[in-house]
Amino acid sequence: MDKQAVREAVWDAFDAGDQARFPFPPHDRIPNFAGADAAAERLAETEAWESAATLKANPDAPQLPVRRAALRAGKTVYVAQPRLRDPDPFLRLDPAEIPPAEIDDATTVSGIGEYGTPTAPEDVDHVDLIAAGSVGVTTDGARIGKGEGYSDLEWAVLRELGAVDADTTVATTVHELSVLDGPESAAGADADLPAPDAHDVPLDLVVTPERTVRTDTPYPRPDGVDWDALGAEKLSEIPVLAERAPEEK
Repeated sequence: MDKQAVREAVWDAFDAGDQARFPFPPHDRIPNFAGADAAAERLAETEAWESAATLKANPDAPQLPVRRAALRAGKTVYVAQPRLRDPDPFLRLDPAEIPPAEIDDATTVSGIGEYGTPTAPEDVDHVDLIAAGSVGVTTDGARIGKGEGYSDLEWAVLRELGAVDADTTVATTVHELSVLDGPESAAGADADLPAPDAHDVPLDLVVTPERTVRTDTPYPRPDGVDWDALGAEKLSEIPVLAERAPEEK
Protein backbone atom coordinates (compact mmCIF):
# COMPACT_ATOMS: atom_id res chain seq x y z
CA MET A 1 0.00 0.00 0.00
CA ASP A 2 1.22 3.50 -0.71
CA LYS A 3 0.49 6.34 1.71
CA GLN A 4 -2.65 7.51 -0.06
CA ALA A 5 -4.05 3.98 -0.04
CA VAL A 6 -3.43 3.82 3.70
CA ARG A 7 -5.19 7.14 4.21
CA GLU A 8 -8.20 6.02 2.22
CA ALA A 9 -8.40 2.76 4.18
CA VAL A 10 -8.35 4.61 7.50
CA TRP A 11 -10.88 7.22 6.40
CA ASP A 12 -13.20 4.53 5.00
CA ALA A 13 -12.98 2.56 8.25
CA PHE A 14 -13.98 5.61 10.27
CA ASP A 15 -16.78 6.35 7.82
CA ALA A 16 -18.12 2.80 7.97
CA GLY A 17 -18.10 2.51 11.76
CA ASP A 18 -19.28 4.57 14.71
CA GLN A 19 -15.92 5.90 15.91
CA ALA A 20 -15.76 9.14 13.88
CA ARG A 21 -16.75 12.40 15.53
CA PHE A 22 -17.46 15.89 14.15
CA PRO A 23 -16.34 17.28 11.75
CA PHE A 24 -17.69 14.96 9.08
CA PRO A 25 -16.82 13.28 6.84
CA PRO A 26 -13.52 11.96 8.22
CA HIS A 27 -11.97 11.97 4.75
CA ASP A 28 -9.25 14.44 3.72
CA ARG A 29 -8.58 15.50 7.30
CA ILE A 30 -7.04 14.33 10.56
CA PRO A 31 -10.04 12.26 11.68
CA ASN A 32 -11.67 13.16 14.98
CA PHE A 33 -12.51 10.09 17.00
CA ALA A 34 -14.43 8.73 19.95
CA GLY A 35 -12.11 8.71 22.94
CA ALA A 36 -10.01 11.75 22.02
CA ASP A 37 -10.49 13.07 25.58
CA ALA A 38 -9.30 9.77 27.05
CA ALA A 39 -6.25 9.73 24.78
CA ALA A 40 -5.37 13.27 25.89
CA GLU A 41 -5.70 12.23 29.52
CA ARG A 42 -3.41 9.29 28.90
CA LEU A 43 -0.84 11.55 27.22
CA ALA A 44 -1.01 13.84 30.27
CA GLU A 45 0.07 10.92 32.43
CA THR A 46 3.41 10.52 30.64
CA GLU A 47 6.76 11.77 31.90
CA ALA A 48 7.22 13.70 28.65
CA TRP A 49 4.08 15.68 29.39
CA GLU A 50 4.94 16.29 33.02
CA SER A 51 8.37 17.68 32.17
CA ALA A 52 7.21 19.83 29.23
CA ALA A 53 6.84 23.58 29.64
CA THR A 54 6.14 24.28 25.96
CA LEU A 55 4.15 22.31 23.40
CA LYS A 56 3.52 22.60 19.71
CA ALA A 57 0.12 21.18 18.79
CA ASN A 58 -1.76 20.87 15.54
CA PRO A 59 -5.08 22.73 15.24
CA ASP A 60 -7.25 19.73 14.37
CA ALA A 61 -10.30 18.62 16.35
CA PRO A 62 -8.89 15.39 17.86
CA GLN A 63 -6.09 17.35 19.55
CA LEU A 64 -8.44 19.97 21.04
CA PRO A 65 -8.40 18.13 24.42
CA VAL A 66 -4.59 18.17 24.33
CA ARG A 67 -4.47 21.93 23.75
CA ARG A 68 -6.94 22.57 26.55
CA ALA A 69 -5.16 20.28 28.99
CA ALA A 70 -1.83 21.97 28.23
CA LEU A 71 -3.11 25.48 28.88
CA ARG A 72 -4.88 24.37 32.04
CA ALA A 73 -1.58 22.87 33.22
CA GLY A 74 0.19 26.20 32.66
CA LYS A 75 2.03 25.13 29.51
CA THR A 76 2.63 27.44 26.56
CA VAL A 77 1.13 26.11 23.33
CA TYR A 78 2.22 26.98 19.79
CA VAL A 79 -0.08 26.23 16.86
CA ALA A 80 0.96 26.77 13.24
CA GLN A 81 -1.25 28.91 11.06
CA PRO A 82 -2.84 27.00 8.15
CA ARG A 83 -0.35 26.27 5.39
CA LEU A 84 2.26 28.44 7.13
CA ARG A 85 0.75 31.30 5.14
CA ASP A 86 1.90 34.16 7.37
CA PRO A 87 5.46 35.53 7.81
CA ASP A 88 4.88 34.98 11.56
CA PRO A 89 3.36 31.52 11.11
CA PHE A 90 3.12 30.28 14.69
CA LEU A 91 0.40 31.40 17.10
CA ARG A 92 1.46 31.40 20.74
CA LEU A 93 -1.13 30.66 23.40
CA ASP A 94 0.29 31.90 26.70
CA PRO A 95 -1.51 30.58 29.80
CA ALA A 96 -0.48 33.71 31.69
CA GLU A 97 -2.48 35.83 29.25
CA ILE A 98 -5.62 33.70 28.94
CA PRO A 99 -8.11 33.65 31.85
CA PRO A 100 -8.99 30.09 32.91
CA ALA A 101 -12.64 30.69 32.02
CA GLU A 102 -11.62 31.46 28.43
CA ILE A 103 -9.36 28.47 27.78
CA ASP A 104 -12.14 26.46 26.13
CA ASP A 105 -12.73 29.29 23.64
CA ALA A 106 -9.03 30.01 23.11
CA THR A 107 -8.21 26.45 22.05
CA THR A 108 -10.83 26.07 19.31
CA VAL A 109 -9.82 26.56 15.68
CA SER A 110 -11.35 30.03 15.60
CA GLY A 111 -10.23 30.91 19.11
CA ILE A 112 -6.58 30.16 18.38
CA GLY A 113 -6.58 32.97 15.84
CA GLU A 114 -8.26 35.33 18.27
CA TYR A 115 -6.18 34.58 21.36
CA GLY A 116 -2.90 33.52 19.78
CA THR A 117 0.03 35.87 19.27
CA PRO A 118 1.62 35.61 15.80
CA THR A 119 5.22 34.56 16.26
CA ALA A 120 8.16 34.27 13.88
CA PRO A 121 10.01 30.93 13.87
CA GLU A 122 13.12 32.47 15.43
CA ASP A 123 11.01 33.69 18.37
CA VAL A 124 9.48 30.31 19.18
CA ASP A 125 10.61 29.01 22.57
CA HIS A 126 12.26 25.60 22.77
CA VAL A 127 9.51 23.05 22.20
CA ASP A 128 9.60 20.21 24.69
CA LEU A 129 6.69 18.18 23.32
CA ILE A 130 4.94 18.04 19.96
CA ALA A 131 1.36 16.76 19.83
CA ALA A 132 0.83 15.81 16.21
CA GLY A 133 -2.33 14.81 14.42
CA SER A 134 -2.18 11.61 12.37
CA VAL A 135 -4.22 9.61 9.91
CA GLY A 136 -2.15 6.46 10.33
CA VAL A 137 0.73 5.43 12.58
CA THR A 138 2.75 2.36 13.43
CA THR A 139 4.00 1.22 16.81
CA ASP A 140 7.60 1.74 15.67
CA GLY A 141 6.98 5.43 15.09
CA ALA A 142 6.07 5.87 11.42
CA ARG A 143 3.40 8.53 10.86
CA ILE A 144 1.14 9.33 7.92
CA GLY A 145 -0.63 12.69 7.93
CA LYS A 146 -3.33 13.90 5.57
CA GLY A 147 -0.81 14.37 2.78
CA GLU A 148 0.03 18.06 2.65
CA GLY A 149 3.33 17.84 4.51
CA TYR A 150 2.99 20.94 6.64
CA SER A 151 3.60 19.23 9.96
CA ASP A 152 6.96 17.96 8.71
CA LEU A 153 7.81 21.41 7.29
CA GLU A 154 7.06 23.01 10.66
CA TRP A 155 9.52 20.60 12.27
CA ALA A 156 12.13 21.28 9.60
CA VAL A 157 11.96 25.06 10.00
CA LEU A 158 12.10 24.89 13.80
CA ARG A 159 14.90 22.29 13.70
CA GLU A 160 17.13 24.58 11.68
CA LEU A 161 16.63 27.23 14.37
CA GLY A 162 17.15 24.86 17.30
CA ALA A 163 13.60 25.22 18.66
CA VAL A 164 13.16 21.45 18.30
CA ASP A 165 15.96 18.95 18.76
CA ALA A 166 16.87 15.55 20.14
CA ASP A 167 15.24 16.44 23.47
CA THR A 168 11.86 17.20 21.88
CA THR A 169 9.35 14.38 22.30
CA VAL A 170 7.04 13.81 19.33
CA ALA A 171 3.68 12.28 20.26
CA THR A 172 0.31 11.69 18.65
CA THR A 173 -3.16 10.89 19.96
CA VAL A 174 -5.15 8.55 17.71
CA HIS A 175 -7.87 5.92 17.68
CA GLU A 176 -6.82 2.28 17.47
CA LEU A 177 -8.19 2.23 13.90
CA SER A 178 -5.26 4.47 12.97
CA VAL A 179 -2.62 2.15 14.46
CA LEU A 180 -1.71 0.38 11.26
CA ASP A 181 0.05 -2.57 12.86
CA GLY A 182 -2.41 -2.84 15.75
CA PRO A 183 -5.27 -5.29 16.37
CA GLU A 184 -7.94 -2.88 15.05
CA SER A 185 -5.90 -1.68 12.06
CA ALA A 186 -7.99 -0.10 9.35
CA ALA A 187 -5.32 -1.08 6.83
CA GLY A 188 -5.62 -4.79 7.59
CA ALA A 189 -3.28 -7.05 9.48
CA ASP A 190 -1.44 -8.18 6.34
CA ALA A 191 -1.02 -4.73 4.78
CA ASP A 192 2.33 -3.93 3.23
CA LEU A 193 2.89 -0.55 4.85
CA PRO A 194 5.02 2.19 3.28
CA ALA A 195 8.34 3.12 4.86
CA PRO A 196 8.77 6.72 6.03
CA ASP A 197 10.31 9.23 3.65
CA ALA A 198 13.46 11.15 4.60
CA HIS A 199 11.48 14.27 5.50
CA ASP A 200 8.96 12.41 7.71
CA VAL A 201 9.22 13.09 11.43
CA PRO A 202 8.94 9.86 13.44
CA LEU A 203 6.92 9.49 16.63
CA ASP A 204 8.24 8.76 20.10
CA LEU A 205 4.80 8.19 21.64
CA VAL A 206 1.59 6.80 20.16
CA VAL A 207 -1.31 7.32 22.54
CA THR A 208 -4.78 5.86 22.06
CA PRO A 209 -7.69 5.80 24.50
CA GLU A 210 -6.58 2.31 25.52
CA ARG A 211 -2.78 2.39 25.62
CA THR A 212 0.45 4.36 25.46
CA VAL A 213 3.12 3.03 23.12
CA ARG A 214 6.74 4.13 23.47
CA THR A 215 7.94 3.44 19.98
CA ASP A 216 11.74 3.35 20.42
CA THR A 217 11.61 4.40 16.80
CA PRO A 218 14.47 3.34 14.53
CA TYR A 219 13.71 6.10 12.04
CA PRO A 220 15.98 9.18 11.96
CA ARG A 221 14.69 12.69 12.48
CA PRO A 222 15.17 15.22 9.69
CA ASP A 223 17.95 17.72 10.44
CA GLY A 224 16.20 20.59 8.68
CA VAL A 225 14.49 21.58 5.47
CA ASP A 226 14.98 19.31 2.46
CA TRP A 227 15.31 22.16 -0.01
CA ASP A 228 15.77 19.83 -2.97
CA ALA A 229 12.28 18.40 -2.38
CA LEU A 230 10.59 21.81 -2.52
CA GLY A 231 9.49 23.29 -5.81
CA ALA A 232 9.33 26.98 -6.66
CA GLU A 233 5.54 27.07 -6.24
CA LYS A 234 5.73 25.69 -2.70
CA LEU A 235 8.43 28.17 -1.77
CA SER A 236 6.41 31.08 -3.13
CA GLU A 237 3.39 30.06 -1.05
CA ILE A 238 5.25 29.87 2.28
CA PRO A 239 6.97 33.12 3.31
CA VAL A 240 9.19 31.57 6.01
CA LEU A 241 10.63 29.19 3.42
CA ALA A 242 11.01 31.80 0.71
CA GLU A 243 12.95 34.01 3.12
CA ARG A 244 15.33 31.23 4.12
CA ALA A 245 15.82 29.36 0.86
CA PRO A 246 19.39 28.97 -0.41
CA GLU A 247 20.24 31.37 -3.23
CA GLU A 248 20.37 28.58 -5.80
CA LYS A 249 16.67 27.86 -5.12
